[in-house]
Amino acid sequence: MKKRIIIFLLGIVALGISSCNDEALNLNDTEHMSDIAVWSTEEAADAYITAVYKTFTDVSQVANSRNQYYDSYTDLMKSTSWEMYGHPYNKALLQASSFVSGSAGSFDCWEDVYIRIRRANVLLNDLNRYGTSYGEEWCNIRRAEIRLCRAFSYYRLARVYGGVVIRTDISGVNGGTDDGLFPEDVNRKRATEAETWDFIISDLQWAAEKLPDFWSSKWEGRATKKTAYGLISRMALFAKKWQTAIDAAEKVKELGGALANDYAKVFQVRGGQDNSSEILFALNFLENSITHGYDSQNRPFGDQAVYTSTTILAEHVPTAELADMYEFSDGTEFNWNNYAADHPDPYTDREPRFHATIMYNGCQWEGRTIQSYEGGTDGFTDFKQVGSTSGHTCTGYYLRKYLQEGYSDFIVKGSYQYDAMLRYAEVLLNKAEAYAELDYSRYKTEALGALNEVRNRVGLPEKDAATKDAFLTLLRKERCVELAGEGFRYWDLRRWKLAVNVINGQNVHGVKITKSGNSYSYEKVECDGGTPRIFLEKYYYFSLPKDELVNNKELGGNNPQW
Repeated sequence: MKKRIIIFLLGIVALGISSCNDEALNLNDTEHMSDIAVWSTEEAADAYITAVYKTFTDVSQVANSRNQYYDSYTDLMKSTSWEMYGHPYNKALLQASSFVSGSAGSFDCWEDVYIRIRRANVLLNDLNRYGTSYGEEWCNIRRAEIRLCRAFSYYRLARVYGGVVIRTDISGVNGGTDDGLFPEDVNRKRATEAETWDFIISDLQWAAEKLPDFWSSKWEGRATKKTAYGLISRMALFAKKWQTAIDAAEKVKELGGALANDYAKVFQVRGGQDNSSEILFALNFLENSITHGYDSQNRPFGDQAVYTSTTILAEHVPTAELADMYEFSDGTEFNWNNYAADHPDPYTDREPRFHATIMYNGCQWEGRTIQSYEGGTDGFTDFKQVGSTSGHTCTGYYLRKYLQEGYSDFIVKGSYQYDAMLRYAEVLLNKAEAYAELDYSRYKTEALGALNEVRNRVGLPEKDAATKDAFLTLLRKERCVELAGEGFRYWDLRRWKLAVNVINGQNVHGVKITKSGNSYSYEKVECDGGTPRIFLEKYYYFSLPKDELVNNKELGGNNPQW
């Protein structure tokens, strides 16, 4: 993959600023970081502008898998820790006290995201003051980047709180940045949810018009038109603007969006496949320099015996709920009751996405066989509501997606695989859903066509559905197996208003495997430590933060039931 710009971090390093000091990103501080240093050359200005992409890294499923791995709040993945490693997942699912009035608990992001928004707004004003020497087209492209990132920040807020306060580069009391420096700016009315989504989509549409089709090799990896239109297709589903989602998805296709050939290699930084048509935006990292801990945090327990100088934690493992969704390679549904009639075991004949996402008992990994049965090298450990499983699976499965097989340097150099934050496969599924919601009886062919394009990539037969409800059932399952481990499921369940059904009062499960001679027996077991999960109706809109409720006199009150 050629997209090698190290977003936001490159900009900081280029100016000689420590990437660990977030205060270095204070775009108001022109006393310590002179305007001359920032805007004296086009290269320096560009490096500074790329810092706005930090809003994406905040929620990277690869770089922030310890505390932002959203699938572990759902039925697809299971955190193996009760409270170690900074994990909030199991407590959020199993303790009603995790969410209270005045706090969204582990989803609280109000203050942090508004810092990102303020910095974007200041940067837009700075462009007007200092960027004009580089020409209007140059400025508009950079404005588009900033507005795209600002829209993503508002998206992060809206999916948690619903309607929020819209603060822009021109909504301040003096027509400038609305940053809360004046009392008139502190007290701002909260927009409705619909108004918030309208603002987000409007920012993205403006960005889509101004962004380039592609960047030169020097800056390759920055947002393009395909990035903006792809994000519009996502945001429009939250806004229930079905035609907007469809139109945006079609624009991505016109601009060259297409599925890569090999699903597994889409997530392999050293896979040797050109993924540029599918990955519409990625966060890139740099070996031995700008890294994260994804491999050590998610590899199977047996790797501890191979890499003796490090600790392997297996912090997130797939559930039986996810594993059982994957079909066999001929398209037949998996079923524990009758799989043995046509298959030698439950796993080897499954479709390609299963093998690319999940490690299972008997699969090959770095020249060895995964042994996730009780007593095996990668053996099973029951989940308890204390401590962690110490690197063992509590579901019988391990996560495979994004792991770098054969990359032993993660011990001393860290992990550097990219995070494919926006893929054409998602855009196709967004389009399929939008066509169904718009009018399935009229657009059945288009809806099925988009869904089946995703299935065809992995060699699965096409599906049909007589009704909208039947189609949406297929679509929701397809989103699970295609996007597993990429952070979509929790937010999908919220926008569909299905989280209460799927999460509340339920448990996730695993498979406890027992070996006897050369045969195995499989027992489905509950993996939440004996307590039913919680998702209350009021969780669809979490509480606004206490400080905002106290300080903003025009806010208009809290969300319902808080």
